[in-house]
Parts: sequence; C-alpha cells; structure tokens
Amino acid sequence: MEIRSRKEKYNTNKLHKRLRRLVGSAITDFNMVEAGDRVMVCLSGGKDSYVLLDILRSLQSRAPLQFELVAVNLDQKQPGFPEHVLPEYLTKIGVPFRIIEQDTYSVVKRIISEGKTTCSLCSRLRRGVLYRVASEIGATKIALGHHRDDILETLFLNLFYGGKLKAMSPKLMNDNGQHIVIRPLVYCKEKDLEAYAVTEKFPIIPCNLCGSQNNLQRQVVKNMMQEWDKKFPGRLETMFTALRNVQPSHLVDNVLYDFQGLRVDNKYMVGSAAVIDQVPFDLKHEETEVAE
Repeated sequence: MEIRSRKEKYNTNKLHKRLRRLVGSAITDFNMVEAGDRVMVCLSGGKDSYVLLDILRSLQSRAPLQFELVAVNLDQKQPGFPEHVLPEYLTKIGVPFRIIEQDTYSVVKRIISEGKTTCSLCSRLRRGVLYRVASEIGATKIALGHHRDDILETLFLNLFYGGKLKAMSPKLMNDNGQHIVIRPLVYCKEKDLEAYAVTEKFPIIPCNLCGSQNNLQRQVVKNMMQEWDKKFPGRLETMFTALRNVQPSHLVDNVLYDFQGLRVDNKYMVGSAAVIDQVPFDLKHEETEVAE
C-alpha cells in the first residue's frame, strides 16, 4: 500500500509539473499575462476551469512578475445548481472571487425549442455577462478553460459544418476592443486535465443545461477524435502541430495569400505550370508532386 501511495504521489507530481510547464509555455508563447495584470478566471465548476485556476495559482507563486487572480462564476440559475460549492471552495483556498447571479437558463429554455442545441445562445449570453463583470472589477485579462482537444474539435466543427479553416484563438480581443481573452490551457490534453481533477478531488459541478445533450455535433467530433487517439497514437498531436505550421500559399484563399499578385519575370518557377508543361508526360504525376 505504501509503495502504491508513493507511486501515485510521484505520478501526480509529474502530471502537475507537466501541466504547469505547458501552461507556462502558452503564457510565454502568446504573451498572455503581463506584470500588473488582473486576470479574471472564469470558473464554471467543471474540471477544466478548476485545473486552470489551480495551475495559475501555482505559477503566480513562482512567477518573476506580479499579477492578480480573481475567480468569477456565473450562476445561471439552473435547477439544482449547488450554490454553496464554489464559494466554500474559493474561500478555503483563499482566492478572491465574485459570484454573479443572472437567470440566463430561463432565457435559453424559452427561446430554444426542445431538442435543439442550446450551446450557441447560452455562450453568447454568458460572454456578455462576463465582459460586463470584467469591466466592473477592472480585469485586464479574461482567462477561459478551453484546452487542446477543444481547439481541435472546433477546427473539425468549422471544417465539417461551417466551411471554414478556423479553430480557437489562444489569445483574442473581443469585438468592441475592450477585453483580452486568453486560453492558458491551449497546450494541455483533456485526459491530463481529467486525471489531475480526479487526484485533486475538485468539487465538480455538472452542467444540466448543455452538458447532458446527446445531439451535439461537438460530441460526435469528440468521439471521432477519441477513436483516432486509440487507433492511431500521436495523430492528435500531429494535427495540433499543423495548427502551428500554417502555409497560406498552399491553401486556396485569395484574401489570405496574394495569388493574383504572384509574378515571375522572364523566368520559370519550379512547380509552376510553365515548368510542368516541359516535364515528360510519364513523369508528371510522380516528380511534380515531389517537387511541390
């Protein structure tokens, strides 16, 4: 039992260090947190936001620069929501917090027909409230708990259903230019967050509004990715690497890349139609692909 306990403690420490390193790398890579920032950590009661707050607190105690953390929860008045859980937890760990009560649940249920996906409207209403609160408390950054898998899922949702090559930004400015939103868990795997939440015994609060919907396209994509991860280890890592290695000249977007302005004066470009026309017919399908 003692050997097992030591091993579990070792694995937990190893996982914590990995998450701390990944979050620290994301913060550095995208300049997410600066000296003097007041970071509003959006705490839903789910595993991701708990881990986000925990790792940011760990980094705050070690970082060479000073920044504040304020946890904010939006109580959307979902039936059965345990109002005492988050205040008790945040008081226990000594993190300043604010609980916002606004009945967005009734609004969503009134507008969205039964059986339809509620996520889009719910997230818009939630964002509006959080932006307002960020202004009220003087937050300079708004931290959300989206992780690597969320970003890949969003990429496929936009690809399959939206006709866009678009995922989630690790750092963005909202539409009116008043708030910076950051996603420090951008490099973290969901299964690592799940494992860490279990070991730390966070008081998880389930979402009864959207978390239990079985008709979500996102859940279909999530299942697809989980199957890939089992059958083809490393595939998700490769796909995420692709998001950091974009080559606009090899896509088909005239806005993103100036194809019309591409010119070669009195010379042939390797890979161009002029050169390909000179390649013997039986070599075109092999060697021209290599050349590209």
